[in-house]
Amino acid sequence: MCLSANARSIYLFSTLRERIRATLEYHRISFYVVSYGDSRLRFTVDHASLELSNDATGRNGNAHAYPRRNMIKTYYLLMKPGIIFGNLITTAGGFALASKGHFDLWLFIVTLVGLSCVIASACVCNNYIDRESDKKMERTKHRALVKGLISGQNAVMFAISLGITGFLALSIYTNLLTVLIALTGFLFYVILYSFGKYLSSFGTVIGSIAGAVPPVVGYCAVTNRIDAGALLLFLILILWQMPHFFAIAMYRFEDYVAASIPVLPVIKGMRTTKIHMLLYIIAFIPATLALTLCGYTGYTYLAVALLLGIAWLWLCVKGFKSTNDKLWARQMFLFSLVTITALCPLIAVDTISKL
Repeated sequence: MCLSANARSIYLFSTLRERIRATLEYHRISFYVVSYGDSRLRFTVDHASLELSNDATGRNGNAHAYPRRNMIKTYYLLMKPGIIFGNLITTAGGFALASKGHFDLWLFIVTLVGLSCVIASACVCNNYIDRESDKKMERTKHRALVKGLISGQNAVMFAISLGITGFLALSIYTNLLTVLIALTGFLFYVILYSFGKYLSSFGTVIGSIAGAVPPVVGYCAVTNRIDAGALLLFLILILWQMPHFFAIAMYRFEDYVAASIPVLPVIKGMRTTKIHMLLYIIAFIPATLALTLCGYTGYTYLAVALLLGIAWLWLCVKGFKSTNDKLWARQMFLFSLVTITALCPLIAVDTISKL
């Protein structure tokens, strides 16, 4: 029997509809057809819209939907994995510095896992708090809480679960000091930074304090004390983060203006921000060198730290003559990542063993 093109299309979609219905009902997912017409089916699956279209050749077109199989990835992104990974690099550097050649692999693993969960919990909380301002920023307007892919209640429960897991792991396998330091960083980030950044440009300083906690957590997991090494790591990370954050605020300037977040470039302008970045980098260089001068690392680390610091300083000075502040800020941001990513592993391989 020969069918017209339109009849074939109707038959195709009818068959497809029944197959989808059977599959979804098997998985106990609610389903109903909203509309059909012009070679197009629109379904609603658990409040998510799915549209299937057919072109003139009879091939299936694009599906605009949010499949359930992507939910794991959505929760994964809600934890801000980039931030977690960056903090784990500094945590590993602090752990290696404190180990002085006596590396406890199990303690290292449980410290990273526990702190990862704590940081992930803090990031999910931050996503929840920022969900309204994220709607106004280009780089954040597609986040899960903004798009409604995850409910606020589910996000909070997810954050609580991560936090309990992380702090429980640190409590069992490390020591009380480490747990308290991790808790301090968590509270600084979730409460003081997440809310404070909307009130004052000093929110960046508060954020840098929270970001300087992970290497101290790694250090104290080994030593169970705060000494000169821990304080130097804390100072280095604060001085590194300030120009790092300022660079982000400069090349994402419009986003911060749209969200009414009073970062330094918005409040004081680009030139003042560049001056602040210059001063922080000038302070950052001797702070990094102090690890060797105080006997914690060797001369290989000293040489690399000095070269990276000078290069970062030179790039910063160039910014005062830059005609494209966004491009220059992007370069500063990327070089800051290179700097910290190079120094932390170098601490691990160039730490002086004091037996």
